[in-house]
Formats: sequence, structure tokens, C-alpha cells
Amino acid sequence: MEKREESPAYEQDPAPPERGLLNIWQSAGPSEQLCPERVLLSRPVLQASLGEHHGLLLTQGGQVYSFGELLWRDLSIPASAPVLEVSLLGKTVVRVAAGGFHCGALSEQGTIYMWGENTAGQCGLTDRGAVTNITVSEPCPVSVVDSEVVPPAVVRVVDLACGREHSLALSSQNELWAWGSGCQLGLVTNTFPVWRPQKVEHLAGRHVIQVACGAYHSLALVRSLAPQNYNTRNPPEKWERGQSPHYSVTEREEPFTVDDAHYCPLGVELTEVLTGETSPGRRGPRRRLQPGGRSAGSSSGPGASSCPFPKDRKFTTKQENLPVSANLKPDGHADHLTQTDSSPKSHPLSGWGANKNSVFPDEMELQNLLQKLSGHSLETQHTTGPGDTDSLSSHTSDDSCVSSTPSVDLFTSSYKDELPIKSQTHNNSGVSGPYSSSPVCLEEVQLCLEAENKALQEQKSSSLTNINQKGKTAINRRRSLPGTPTHGRNGSPRRRRHCACRPSSAGRTQAAAPEETGDGLPSLETEVWSWGRGSEGQLGHGDQLARLQPLCIKSLKGEEVIKVAAGSHHSMALSAQCQVYSWGSNMCGQLGHVNSPVTVPHKAKLSNGLRVWDVSAGQSHSLLLADGECVQPILLYCGQHQEPTSAQSQRSCRRLPNRVESYTVRPTLLPLCMEMGYISSVCCGGQSCAVLADQNVMGFIAAIHELASRERHFYCWLSNVRKLLLTPLRNREGVCPSLGKPCTHLFFSLCESFVRLSVLIGRHSTSLSYFLHDVQGRDVTSLPLLTHTEHFLDIYKEYCSALGNFQVMGGFQSLHKLSIECLGSQQTMLTQLCVSDQSASGDVDLVSLLYWPLQQLHQYSRALLKLAACYDVLTIEYQSLHQGCSQYESLSLSLLRRKKEAETTFLFWKSHSGKNTEVLRLPQRRVVCESSGNRSLTLQNAGRFSNHWFILFNDALVHTQGAIPSQSFFSTHHIYPLTCLWVKPVTENSSGLYAIKITCPEESFTLVASTPQEKNKWLRSLNQAVDQVLGGGGKGSSPGMTAMSRTASYTFTGEGRFKDAQYTGGWLAGRVHGRGTMKWPDGRTYTGNLKSGLEDGYGECIIPNKVLNKPESYHGHWRDGKIHGFGKYKYASGEVYEGCFCDGQRHGYGMLSSGKQVRTSSSVFIGQWVQDRKTGYGVYDDITRGEKYMGLWQDDQWHGSAVVVTQYGVYYEGTFKENRMSGPGLLVSDDDTAFHGEFSDDWNVNGKGVLSLANGDCLEGLFSGEWSTGLKVVGTYTKPAADEPENRDRNRLFRLGQYVVPAGQRWSCVFNECWSRLGCDAAGRGERTTAWENIAVTITTAQRHSPDLSRSQSKVLECLEFIPQHGEPVTTANYDNIRRYLIKACETPIHPLGWLVETLVTVYRMTYVGVGSNRRLLRQAVQEVQAYLTQYYSIVRFLFPGLPDDGGVIPDPPASPSKSRHNSNTAEQSVVVVSCSSLLLPLLLPQLYPPLFTLYCLQEEQQEAQYWERILRLNRQPDQSLLSFLGVQEKFWPVWMSILGEKKQIVSSSKDACFVSAVETLQQISTTFTPSDKLLVIQKTFEELTQEVKPMLEGDFLWCMDDLLPLFLYVVIRARIRNLGAEVSLIEDLMDPNIQHGEMGLMFTTLKACYIQIQHESTT
Repeated sequence: MEKREESPAYEQDPAPPERGLLNIWQSAGPSEQLCPERVLLSRPVLQASLGEHHGLLLTQGGQVYSFGELLWRDLSIPASAPVLEVSLLGKTVVRVAAGGFHCGALSEQGTIYMWGENTAGQCGLTDRGAVTNITVSEPCPVSVVDSEVVPPAVVRVVDLACGREHSLALSSQNELWAWGSGCQLGLVTNTFPVWRPQKVEHLAGRHVIQVACGAYHSLALVRSLAPQNYNTRNPPEKWERGQSPHYSVTEREEPFTVDDAHYCPLGVELTEVLTGETSPGRRGPRRRLQPGGRSAGSSSGPGASSCPFPKDRKFTTKQENLPVSANLKPDGHADHLTQTDSSPKSHPLSGWGANKNSVFPDEMELQNLLQKLSGHSLETQHTTGPGDTDSLSSHTSDDSCVSSTPSVDLFTSSYKDELPIKSQTHNNSGVSGPYSSSPVCLEEVQLCLEAENKALQEQKSSSLTNINQKGKTAINRRRSLPGTPTHGRNGSPRRRRHCACRPSSAGRTQAAAPEETGDGLPSLETEVWSWGRGSEGQLGHGDQLARLQPLCIKSLKGEEVIKVAAGSHHSMALSAQCQVYSWGSNMCGQLGHVNSPVTVPHKAKLSNGLRVWDVSAGQSHSLLLADGECVQPILLYCGQHQEPTSAQSQRSCRRLPNRVESYTVRPTLLPLCMEMGYISSVCCGGQSCAVLADQNVMGFIAAIHELASRERHFYCWLSNVRKLLLTPLRNREGVCPSLGKPCTHLFFSLCESFVRLSVLIGRHSTSLSYFLHDVQGRDVTSLPLLTHTEHFLDIYKEYCSALGNFQVMGGFQSLHKLSIECLGSQQTMLTQLCVSDQSASGDVDLVSLLYWPLQQLHQYSRALLKLAACYDVLTIEYQSLHQGCSQYESLSLSLLRRKKEAETTFLFWKSHSGKNTEVLRLPQRRVVCESSGNRSLTLQNAGRFSNHWFILFNDALVHTQGAIPSQSFFSTHHIYPLTCLWVKPVTENSSGLYAIKITCPEESFTLVASTPQEKNKWLRSLNQAVDQVLGGGGKGSSPGMTAMSRTASYTFTGEGRFKDAQYTGGWLAGRVHGRGTMKWPDGRTYTGNLKSGLEDGYGECIIPNKVLNKPESYHGHWRDGKIHGFGKYKYASGEVYEGCFCDGQRHGYGMLSSGKQVRTSSSVFIGQWVQDRKTGYGVYDDITRGEKYMGLWQDDQWHGSAVVVTQYGVYYEGTFKENRMSGPGLLVSDDDTAFHGEFSDDWNVNGKGVLSLANGDCLEGLFSGEWSTGLKVVGTYTKPAADEPENRDRNRLFRLGQYVVPAGQRWSCVFNECWSRLGCDAAGRGERTTAWENIAVTITTAQRHSPDLSRSQSKVLECLEFIPQHGEPVTTANYDNIRRYLIKACETPIHPLGWLVETLVTVYRMTYVGVGSNRRLLRQAVQEVQAYLTQYYSIVRFLFPGLPDDGGVIPDPPASPSKSRHNSNTAEQSVVVVSCSSLLLPLLLPQLYPPLFTLYCLQEEQQEAQYWERILRLNRQPDQSLLSFLGVQEKFWPVWMSILGEKKQIVSSSKDACFVSAVETLQQISTTFTPSDKLLVIQKTFEELTQEVKPMLEGDFLWCMDDLLPLFLYVVIRARIRNLGAEVSLIEDLMDPNIQHGEMGLMFTTLKACYIQIQHESTT
């Protein structure tokens, strides 16, 4: 090995890597002398790129090596010893690209580095190089900046390609950038060179996947704008893009008619480019740079680009497939021959190499002979091999190849020649492969050679058959090549597992990643765009014109191109179906075909069975990487061949003196590829070829290659079936009449599922090819089979179902006839795709053909198992692979079972055909078993002469009566869906019957089997079928164990509540049970819980009202099929009732509102109901009349004591009878006129009474008439004297509240409902533990059924779910815990106590808001609050029995320090006094405060007016004046005040400057709700006052009332509290009696005194 110049010493490593092995050779040498040179580096090579005379290598770790003629450094480096690019160390390069004479590298961060020749600006304007530099000797960064955005942003590049005078970069946003010179840039400019990268605007908005650069043209692979949605149903005309194999690309579309709109303008600039293309002067500088002895010129004149064939030459297709060297198979098989049978059959996925330890006898001699054979057949004269054996000498040495961007997806489908299919079956089988696993006689090879020569000379198509026949004996002895080549390397691969299976990720990253769509798989919807010079037709647009801007190649649309490659003057495209399209210069046969014209893409001529999955193009040659019939990939070569100096070659020269060189006319197999290992990618450039290969360590590489090869083969097979069979049948006009309407729909569904499967496999095989290109940088767990497992399983399941459904309905019989009519001559082609043995007639077995794809699941499982064997059991990779293997194998077995079920069902229907059975025939239905033989199963107690036939399907049990199974005749049948079928074995008893009990929703019956075996068979089948239909997979449950509880749908047919109703929901042993939905035909629906066949629990019901034509709805609780519990009912009339129900009737507490829809009368009732009628206490607000009734009811009528208030301020209290005022009552008008007497009707007085006027005058006697219209009086008028004592009796008559319902009796229905929710029959009668359990169950249920709860609500419910300690004695230690629990309970209406608080607030507001805001209701409102507290406290004491009576004392816990209470309700330091007001008022009063305080304000209105008038007047005085007026001693007058920390003196004019903190504190009394909080504000005010006074006095200081009252009076005046009288009255009425006589009581008295003092202050 030559010494490596400038190569660091650490690169020398005695053990070369097992991955990324590079082999490189010169392409133009004789095939016998091809000897690839293996480049040994210490690290695996990730990528190679070849230029004209140099190359670049990227190794693992991101290091870059160069070799060849490095003209910019005047170095010549041999390929065997590449030199490290030291300046790129640490940059972590992920891509390299070699141009004609310059280089590019791409870092992991997306930065470009360029070096080499820069005469045309192809290296850009680097940081170090000036514009005048024609070379850049060291890699320099080139910035790609998007100046269109603000601020300009640096673009991250992910791919790079270089031509001869230009460079292209692909950004992470899939946009293209270009720099250099020439129209191949695609830029809108005429100024060259372009030094800085510019965006190719013509491709803006398009998704560019990959780019490639030729010498002077560019190619881009672009995703189609409107990618086909694989999940939608495609119309028939778009269902199949591909055409019949008889069509070539040129036949499909007119190649020369290109849309004018796509043309670029041809101007002066373009002309210059075209003339410069052939001008020697343009290449002057390059000639100067060439090393000595190497010519840079080309063949002179336009002859270089002329067509290689005479214009008048006619090409025949008769012998286009003559057996030349390209037909060789690496495993020794001919295309259509198996190892066991010489008949012309094709086994699509067979023929894989099995012999891993082949022996090569006389290997060198055999190689030499076969290599001669490869070249020999191509040297015959023009006339003997028209079209295939023409050899040309002219080639364009100047137009050398440049690099394209590798790592784009590769796989293709088998190519079908343009010959009739009959000749294909005998094609390509005359010559054996170059290697064989068994000894090959040289005589046999010579015989083959002679036969071939004879065939070439005779020009007869019949000779093809003779060649095949003579070669059969040799072919039958061929075996496949070894899957694992042995190179003398012993040692376990397992110790190199890290290298073999999980290489370092440093290397290729996202730069080389395949282009993927949203679901992570590559897109096949692509287009190829080209631009630049087109003199050789390399643009593919059907002409030789140049294009200044990118233009789409129309003929490649829809061909699923996945990679493009550009040679110097030719272009190639690789499709997902493993086809290669080529166009452009064909001077040396580099296109792989001789089709004309070369200006449009044509398919390369590939032998059958070869599937190309990587392509690369050089100066005058192309290299293809393909699958043969063994696991190891093979190399195919297209292009120039130099001839050895032999007699035969001399003869050839004499015949054609102007042809000094030969070339292949179709891709030729390179036998040397078998020595290289498993090739992962190919690369061409200049006259060189390079491949990257991996060694098969532990079988890992072979397993990956085998998986990818199988998948590519599978996709080609699917595509052919789709093109040959499904598309013609689907598009045929007579498909519907032939198949019938049901089968036509099923056939279309089958076609669509087949297309979805085909598209998935195509994308998957593409993805696997990507994986192989970068197998070193990929994690095996990223295989699509593992990342998209669910998607694969779903697609296969869907396809199997569609296929089975079509088969069950007998569609294949009609389809077979249709296919014979439709396909005609293509039947033979279709036969080749069949995998099973055909019948004698040779007909295609469509069933086997379309079931064939299911076997691929087993292949997936097998491949994943092979890969898993390469890893330790504990690794994540092994577990992931093993899990995937199990999933695919499980599905494979499952689908095979489903296939068998479909076949059995089809045979069943075939043998039981008839009109009666057709009713039961459904696509998804499969037969499980039936009882047609010897009365094997019959109905218990059936008559002797009755016939019963039971058929068990996968979805139903069918019972037919009067059946004659052999004739499929029955009189009646009943279908029992398995989802609602319960099976139970009947225990054998003395009767000796082998019985099975069947339970259905509406009936039950018993089946009797003839034998125990028959019983067990039916029991097992029934249980398995039920288990499978319920989602258990049908793996079999033990008898009687199939789910008693399940979810299913059923439609009731029998009489009863559920007649004709459709139910979906839970079941238990044949009865509806659990949550479900019931729908009746008349529109009734119920959604909610059911129990034992009846509605029970919470449910929602909609009931249509036919009279009003509107639905009624109920949301609430049910019991035993009736509305029972709390709920909300919306009537069709618009009324809404929310409250309690009992047995379907309104009963208990409830609120009925007329609703917004009723405009004539609007009202609300809230109160007690008994058996659907208002009975008991209730409040009725007649909004229309402006009256509110608060009292007792009976049978929906006012009856008993009550109060009525009106919107005009009239107040009435008295007794009612049958909706009318009757008996004694008291009526008070708004102006304090009052009447007490007998009433006989509403507002009608009739009888004795006393009328009191507002001024105190009195009228007593007999009254009659209506209050509002006038009263007739017979009586005495009395005007009291000024000194007359107060008449107590009369005052008693006019006392409010004498006819009012006592506060404790008003809302008993609300408290009873709360007791009921706690599980008690009445107040205090029930189990405490039951009450707590009910609370816990209520809260847990609410959490489960209310997923939309807020976070705070969920937190509260979680706290309340735990039952607190409630049995122990209450001490000061745990009293706070009870108080906190009650606070949380009242925060949510789900808790019974929270519901109680919410409901009490509702009834209170309903009573005292609106018309109820009458000051005469104040006493009742206060008493009602106190009654609430008392009854609420009794419930709390029931839950916490340790609490004392109201006003009781709880001691401190023993040996515990006492805790002082903030609310000063401690009688002593060691005890706490508990009252219902101190414990519960803080919970209740804040929500009752608005209506209650409004009543206080109305009551104190007159006094408040006097108070406020004096407050305003007194506040006009300055501070000192007011203090003096109030009699405050001067020693208490503040002298200084503090404003923002500064002291300022108080002067006589100062206002609002004294005692500011005390004033502000007192003002807070209006912001509090409870009396205890208001008293705390008063206390703080006194403390603030004391703090301000203290600094003015010396020594200890104690307040005396004479000093305190004037000072506090000042604070009250300055506080300006509105409604102070209402505040005082509220505190006085509701204050805790335990603190009335303490310190707080004294402070409150002081405040009250101040209020009275201000009120009566003299105004003068």
C-alpha cells in the first residue's frame, strides 16, 4: 500500500471496520481486468462522492478524506491512501459532494464548506478567498443567507450537490439555493458568476426532496403539489396511474409537445451559453489545470452530440431480448425457473439463497471464462444484433460526470419488455450465472456460449427456444450464492455487536435523511424538474433546447420517482417500482437502452427479476444496484467497454473501422460485486465507480437486505396485479351487471383496500431502501415495521376483511368470468403472478392470487426474529424486535384463520343455496357450526315431528323451524345476535339430558344435544363466538365463563315498556344493566343508568309532546323505572321544574317556573309538593300581577296562614281559604295606614275591623268593600289626645307577624331532602355511618361522571372524599378541623351540606328579592336566618355528635396548651363557647347578605336620611374645629401628621388629617358580612385610636367613656359610613349572644351611641 500523504498516524489501524467498506475502480477497463481497489480506513465510510478526477470520502465521526488529482493543491493522491482534510476536523461533517473540479462539505449545523476550482464561482464567495482567486485550496465556509426576511436569517442546509461550474444546496425548509455560472443555476439573472447563494425562485413554494447536478444541467425531485390522500376513496379514473407494460413512457405521452407556458425565454444570454458549450476557448483554464498526459478536450465539433444511429435505421423488437450478459442471475437461476422444476413458472418471492457455504472449484478459471462471456456477446456486428449489440467509439471525455446527492430512496418493480408476453416466458434463460454453488463443467459453459453465438447470427426468434432448452441441464444444477461471504475472518461477531448493530450516530444525520410525509413514511407522489443546457437531450423535455428555469418533466409525472441522478450529459430517475428511466447522451450506452429519441425518459432494459434500488451516473457510464434472486445485492453496469486485443475484437474492428470501442446496450452484471459484501450504495464520477459495502456480521446486514429485497419484490408484485387485473376490471363498463350490485360494492371496497395496502408497501419498501443507504447511522428500532406497527396491522386487517367479504358473497365466480372476457391475451401475464399450482386449463386462481399478500406478515415476523437474534435479550432493541415479531406472527395466524373461515362459509352457502338462506347471507357473516345432521341439536320439549335447524354464525345464532337442511328450506327463522346471547350449561341431572341454556333479552330456551361430545362442541363454539364478538379475540373461554356483564346493542320486539326500542349499553345476564341509551321509534330517548332491566340512578330522558309538537326533557334520578329523586324537568309548555320526585310525581321540595317561553303569565313557585300538587309552605311570585304570596298551600291552592306583598308596597298577612283571603287579617299600606279585620275575598273587607291612619287617628266599626276602590264604614272615629296613654290592645292588633307561618316551619321540605340524602327517614333518625358513606359515594360518583370539573372543584372533592373523624369528643384541637371541613363542604353543591346551603340561599332570595323587598318583612327575614342556623346545626351535630348544644362549651384537650380564638368568643382562656351562629353564620350569611341588608336599609330609611344629612354638614368643618365642637379634650388633639413618611404640622385649616388610620379602619365595616367580622373592625378601630393617642400622653393610660365617646364620635363622622343604622341593626339582631356583655359588646354600644348622637345632633 502506498504511503498516505499528510495522513495522521492514528489513522493506521490493523483491523479495518466491518461496515462502510469502500471499493473503487475505473469504469472503462476490460471486464476481465476489473479489479476493485478496497480502501482501508480505520473508520467506516459513510459516503463517497466522485468528481472528474478526484473523490471525497466521509467517515464515521464526520471526518473527510480526499484522493485523486487535487489540482488546487498540485497533489495527486492515490485512492488507496486518501488524505484527511485536517481543516474540517471538529466540524462533524454529514455530507460531502464532489463537483467537476471542486468540493463541498456540509456540517451537522447546516454550514457549507467549499474548496477547489472557483473560476465560475462554483465555490462561492468564501471568507478567505477573493473574487479574483480561481482556486480555493482549503475548505472555507459559504453562508446561505435569506435576505427576504427581516432581519436576514442564515439558512440551514441539509443537502448539497455540485456540477462542473455550479453548486446547489437544499435547505431544511426544502428550498433550493444555487451559485456558480450558467443557465443550470435556474436563477433569474444574466450576471455570472453568481458568487453568493441565491434562492431558485421558480421552485419557491414547492417541496424539494433531492437535487442532482450534471456537468451543465440540474435535476430536482419535488413532491407533487396535491399529494393523493391514501385514506380517501379514489374515483375509478384516478385509481391507477400506471399503464400496461406494453406502453413505454414515450408512447404514453407525446414527448415533443411540451406546454409553451413552461418554456423559459430564449434570449441573448442563452445563446452565449450554448455557443460556449462547444467552444474550446471556454475550457482554456481547465486544460491548464489538467495533470500532465491527460487530455481535457472532447471530440471536436457538433459530432459529439449527434445521434449514434443512422436516421433511417429501423429498429425491430423481434430479438430485443437476446440473452446477453445482463441476463445473468447471481444465484445461477434463469428468470422463470425454480430450483425444482424447469417449467416456465414464476414464484414471486422464492429463490432466495439457502446455501450459505458454497464451494468455488477452479474459481479463477471460471471467472475468467464468464467475464469473457460477458464482453463477448456485445462485440458482434451491427447487423446481427439490431438495437442491442451496436457498439460506438465516440464518447465525450470532456463531459465528465459530477456528483449527485445520494441517499435518496431506491426500489423498483420488475421491468416488462415491450415484447409479447409469450416470448418473455422463454427469455433470459440461456446463460448461467457467473458463480455456482455446485461444480460447473467448462464444457457446459462453452455450449451455452456457442448456442448464443448461433442465435445471434441466425436472426431467428425460434432460436431463443433452442437456447433455453440447451441451457436447462446446466440451469437445474445452479444454486444461490452464499448469503454470508467468508473472507477467512473467524471470531464471533457477537463481540463486535456494537459495531454491527448499533454504530455511532456521529455521521450522517438529518442531512441524508429521506424525505418523509406527515406520517413518517416517504411520499411517492413526486415530480422531476430539470433545467440547464439540453444539447444532448439531458433535460428530458423532448428537445435539445436549454432551460433557464426549472421545468417539470411531464412524462415522469405519476411514475413514483424516488431518486434522480445526473451524469455529465445524461440523467437517470429511479422509481418506487424499481424501474430506471434514463435520457440524454447515449454515446457510450450509458442509458441502458437504445430507444429513440433520447430527449425523453425511457426505461432501461432490465432482465426479469432484477429490481434496481440505487443508481448513480458518471461521465459516460451508469451504475445500478439491484436485487437479484439471492439476498446479496448485485451491480449492473451501463456504458463503455474497452476491448481486449483478441482476434475477435480485431474482426469487429475490421467490420466497423470507425468503432474502436464497444459498449453495452443494456445493463450488464458485474460479477465482481459478489466479492464486495453487501453493497449499500453506489457512486460514479468521471471514469470511476465506487461502492460502499458492509460485512454480514451475525447475519444482521443480510437480514436487513433480505427484508428490504422482499418488500421491494412484494411491491412490484402488487403493482403488477393492480395494473394487470384490478384496474382493467374496475374500469370495465360491464362490471356492475356482471357482479351484481352488492358484489360490485364489495369489489370496489376490495380494490380500494388493495390500493391502500399497495401504497403502504411502496412507501415502506422505499423507507427500507433509505435505511440500507444509512444502515450505520440508523437505530434498528426506527424500522417502520416497529414504529408504524398499528398502521400495518390495520391495513392488513382491512384488506383481509374486504377479501373475505367478497369471497363469501360468491364474487370470485363472476369475477373470474369477467376477467377472462376483459383481459384476453393478458391472462398469460397474470398467470405468471400466480403462486399456487394452476388447474389443467391454466386458468388464474384469483382467490389464491389475492390472498397471497397475507403471507408477507409471516415474512415480517421472520425478518424481525432474525434481527432480534443479533442482540442480547436484555437490550431495548431485542425487546422491541421480539414484540414486533410476536405481533406480526399473531396477526398472520389470525388472518389465516379468517381466510379459512371465509372459505368454509362460501362452501356452506354454496351447498345451502336458496331464496330462504339468501336472507341470512351477509358479507361480514361467517359460519361457525350448524346442526343439520341426525338431530344433533334440538329444542327442549320439541315435538316429535318438528324440525329444528340451528346455525351458529360469528355474529348470530339462527334458529329455523320446519327446516329441511339438505334442501335449505324452512318456514320460519329467528336470529339471536351473539352480542346479547348468554350461554350457560345445564348441570346434568337424573333426566340425562345434555342441555345448554340460552338466555336472550326477551326470551330464554334450552338446547338439547344428542351426545356429551356434541354438547361440549356447541358449548365451546358458542362461548368462543360470543367471546370474539365481544372483543375477546375468540381464543376460547371456559364453558359458562363468557362475560355475564357486557356492552351491546339490541332492538326490542316484544310487548312491554321497551317495545320497538333500540338499546345500546350495559347488560347483565340478559337484562339491561349499567349505563346505556334507549331510543323508542316515537322519539323518546333515555340515556343513563339502568338496573335489572329498569331505569335506576341518574339519567336523561327526552319525551316528545305530540299536542304541542315540542319535546319534554328530564335530567335527574330514577328508581325502578320511574322518576325518583332530585332532577330537572322541562315541559313542552315552557315550564321548568327543578326539585324532588317520588314515583314519577313531584314530591318534596321543588321550584316551578313558567319559563321564558310563556308570555301571557310569568310566575315562579318554590316550596313543598305532595303527590304532584303544591301542599305545605311555599312562595309564589306572580311576576305578571306584581304580587308575592308567602304561606301555606293545599292541593295547588292558597290555604292557611300567609303573607302577601305587592309591588305598590301593600302588605297583608292573614288566613286564606281556597285561594282567597278569608277570616281575620292585617293589611298595611305603604304610608303606614293599617287595617285589622275580617276579609271575605282578595282585598275585600267584610265585617268588624279597626283602621289606623298614619297620623294616629283610628276608625273602628263595620267595614265592607274592596280596599283599592273604597270602603263603606259604620263605626267610630277616634283622634287620640296628645297626653293620652298608649293603647296597648290596639297596638297588639297592628303588630306584624301574628298570622305569619313560624320561621321554623317554613322550609322543612328542604331540610327533609338533606336528611334524605344522608340516608335518614326523618330529622335525626338514621345511622350516622350510613350518612357518611352516602356522602362519600355521592362525591365519588360525581367525580367519575363529571369529567369537566375545574381543577379547584376536583381538589375540593378530593378533600371531601375522605371521611373525617366524627365519633370522638370535640375539643379545641379538632374543632378547627370540623370548621374547615364544613367550609369545604359548603363550597360544592355535590355535598349534601353544600346542596343545603345553595338551596337555602335560593329560597331566601326567591322570598325577599323583587316584590319581597318590603321593609315589613325584615323581622320575618331575620327570624328565618336564625331558624336556618338552628336546623342546620342539628344536621351538623348529627354528623359530629361530639359537638355540644348551642351555646355549649368545649374544653381544651388534656395536657395541651390552650389556643386563643380570634373571634373572642372564649368565656375563659381554657374553653371555647360554640354556638350555631359562630360556627355556621360565616358559611351562610355572606350569600344571604344582599337581600337581608336591603331590608335593613329600607327599615332604617328615615333615620338614615337624618343621619346622613348631619354627617355631610359636620364634615364641612376643619379637624380642630370639629374636635372642639364635639368636646374632645385638647390633649388628644394631634399636632403632627405623617404624609408619605414626612411629618407635617396640623394647622387650624387642616381637614381629614387627624386619626386617619382609625377612620380608614372603621370604613372597612361596610366590606364585611357577618356580625363577628363587623365587631372585629370596631375593635381594630379602637386599637388604632389608642395607638394614635398614646404618644401624646405619659405613663399608663386608660380610657374613660367621657374621653372616649367624643373622640370616637369624631372618627365615626369622618368615616362617612353610608347606611350605618342598617349596619348597627344587623349586628344587634344577629350578634352572638355570648359576647353581648363582653368587651366587644361595650365597643358596639359605643358605636350605636355615636349613631344615635349624630342622628339627634342639633342642626343649629
